[in-house]
Amino acid sequence: MPTIVLSNFNIFCAVIGSFVTLYGLVSHFVKERLYMSEPLIAVLAGVFFSHGTKWLRPDEYALLDPVNLETVTLTFTRVALGVQLVLAGLQIPAKYCKTEWKSLALLLGPGMAGMWVTSSLLMWGLIPNISYLHALAVAACITPTDPVLSNSIVKGKFADQNIPVDMQHLIIAESGANDGLGYPFLFFALYIIKYVGHNGDGQPQTGLGHAMVYWFGETWGYVIILSVIYGIVVGYLARVGLRFAKQRNWIDHENFPFFPIALALFTVGTCGIIGTDDLLACFVAGNVFNWDDWYRTKTEHDSFAPTLDMALNLAIFMWFGAVCPWSAFVHNHGRIPFYRLLVLGLLILVFRRLPPVWLMAKKIRQCHNLTHTLFMGYFGPIGVGAAFYLHVAMEFLHLIQVDGHVREDAEDLREVLHLVVWFIIMCSIVIHGLSIPAGKLGFKVEKKVAVMMDKNPVLPGQHHRAKAEVRRKSLRASMLDVESGLQPPKRVHRLPSLPAAGDSELSLLPKYVVT
Repeated sequence: MPTIVLSNFNIFCAVIGSFVTLYGLVSHFVKERLYMSEPLIAVLAGVFFSHGTKWLRPDEYALLDPVNLETVTLTFTRVALGVQLVLAGLQIPAKYCKTEWKSLALLLGPGMAGMWVTSSLLMWGLIPNISYLHALAVAACITPTDPVLSNSIVKGKFADQNIPVDMQHLIIAESGANDGLGYPFLFFALYIIKYVGHNGDGQPQTGLGHAMVYWFGETWGYVIILSVIYGIVVGYLARVGLRFAKQRNWIDHENFPFFPIALALFTVGTCGIIGTDDLLACFVAGNVFNWDDWYRTKTEHDSFAPTLDMALNLAIFMWFGAVCPWSAFVHNHGRIPFYRLLVLGLLILVFRRLPPVWLMAKKIRQCHNLTHTLFMGYFGPIGVGAAFYLHVAMEFLHLIQVDGHVREDAEDLREVLHLVVWFIIMCSIVIHGLSIPAGKLGFKVEKKVAVMMDKNPVLPGQHHRAKAEVRRKSLRASMLDVESGLQPPKRVHRLPSLPAAGDSELSLLPKYVVT
């Protein structure tokens, strides 16, 4: 006998499928007419389906264990970022990191350092009872710009009409590279907290020197440098292997566009096995894979990989809307008052990125004028990358234990990280997602106000009369100049015939004009 099975898996598939289907029916209208970003819509859907209808139940998927939920979210972000970063390498021109190394070096070096320090100072001043060292750890999570949100800004009709192509490429390349370079900033603070904070309680070896040995040796040597080398090798072998197979017709049409997705999954998995930086390795692999631009030119009209990427991004932002601790922003036992969170979020979005970009604007070739500098300084969204580093930090801090329990300072930092980083992620998704629609609405309102304040507005039915009046005045002025000898006679042209307007004044216009 048929029965209704309301299992979590069945409900999850039904909810995700229904949202993607319904959104797909109006996706062009939403993106190209309303200029709404997909991440914002997906977050709102996640909030509705989890906190509203209770159809999505992330806690139950994680067996009601907060640590399991953190692990699931971390895994989800790794996959989404890995795919996005490999595809980012395919969206920029051939040898881009070589030809534009100067602009990238400025943004990835002093640019990221400036964002890190600026954010940490704001947090140190606004978060109650937090040390500057802990503020550095929190700020490191939001230092990288998000490749998923950046991609939604530099694609579409608005970007084609308003953002120069060279700036689009720079934003894509920067957001891809700096996501993998967040590790040194984060672990600089975490290692000091572990081996110096609370006198290094629970650790067999303590001291700042020991922390720096780990930071230089493990973070820079093993995590960063090894991931770059590994990404170069994997990307090169993938490019050579695919080209070899394509020349001999060994690969079919269906698998050819899927190859970057497989490359991303392979890189994420193998980097996770050896414990290196999978994000940086994915971006480097994507760049080397498309170093000669051969693959991009072969697939520029193929929509398979972008479609799969879009579906993955919708799913992860729905997940963010579901797992975000919305109630904790207001009810956190007084740890951080909501008004302080709100002020901090707004100040971070305004001052985190703009000052460093402003100071370096003359050295960045793509910042052609003040408008481009302001755009580059404002649009540094915070999203999936920040969630990734949040959960990396939470996992690391969970292992700092004394007598089987998380050390007091580490537990306090975990609570602050969870609140602040999630709040700033949501601020960025909402504010950056609504910036373009708000800007477009402002332009329209400005035009309407200008028309309303005009003393002699031209009504729709008076366009022909207004044009005729302008032509008549111009003709009379020219004829008077000729007759008075102020101007020599010029060539006479026949005016094009005017459309019938039923106005007797149009019939009085001369058919010729002096030019």
